[in-house]
Amino acid sequence: MTQPASLRDKVCLITGPTQGIGRAATLAIAKLSPKLVLVVRDPVRGAELADEIRAAGNPNVELLIGDLSKQADVRRIASEFLARHDRLHLLVNNAGAIFMQRQLSSDGLGMPFALNHLGYFLLTNLLRDVLVKSAPARIVNVASRAHVRGTIAFDDLQAERSFGGWSAYSQSKLANILFTRELSRRLQGTGVTCNCLHPGVVSTGFGKNDSGWMRWAVKIAAPFLRTPEQGAATTVFLAQSPAVEGVTGKYFSDCKEIEPSKEARDAEVAQRLWEVSEQLTGLGKDS
Repeated sequence: MTQPASLRDKVCLITGPTQGIGRAATLAIAKLSPKLVLVVRDPVRGAELADEIRAAGNPNVELLIGDLSKQADVRRIASEFLARHDRLHLLVNNAGAIFMQRQLSSDGLGMPFALNHLGYFLLTNLLRDVLVKSAPARIVNVASRAHVRGTIAFDDLQAERSFGGWSAYSQSKLANILFTRELSRRLQGTGVTCNCLHPGVVSTGFGKNDSGWMRWAVKIAAPFLRTPEQGAATTVFLAQSPAVEGVTGKYFSDCKEIEPSKEARDAEVAQRLWEVSEQLTGLGKDS
């Protein structure tokens, strides 16, 4: 695959870049000489990654520190980015996690919905105007094949009545695809494309925040899983390949477009999720 110089000196923002798929994707994208803005929760790991990128030949890297499950942090991160930059050519929403025990975000919302979906939703919408201003621009959302087991439980989005780690995670990944499709519809004609992907089952730090059986299952399965570099390939493909120029609202796996689940293609569910997400993030009040 030919790598064009289209990202040279372009501004790229990547969330969740310090571990696993996000780290591998960030290192690969860094080689294309963009101006990198990395959103990290851990400043020490972030600084180590930034130093590694600089040592490899790309000096244009900066950090924004925050927890994307916290809406106040998302707003501050967006504000800090906009104070420093008037262009954004690539946004990679990668940060995410699975939680096998029910947890609430600082906003009182269930995880992983707060982190995996609302984090994407709020940050992207806060940066929407600068993306449009910078067109052609791309948004890449890391989803998962786990979405096929998910459904959007509008009557129990925060899993107050019933919680399962996999079902909550699958719902959040289904939400990623529905968000991608609805956002691409709303961005038609702007020159900004939005696509999502399944990275494959990858050996990463995924599941290590859990103290139960999930942590041990990940360790046992690790030798049989994809490497982070293999898992990052589709993210990098969507970020820079001329093959997807102008392509939007699609779901990819192994650098190929595939069809997601039936519910993931439901335009009414996508629109309703958007409206609920606006309410939960207060975006309706901003616009």
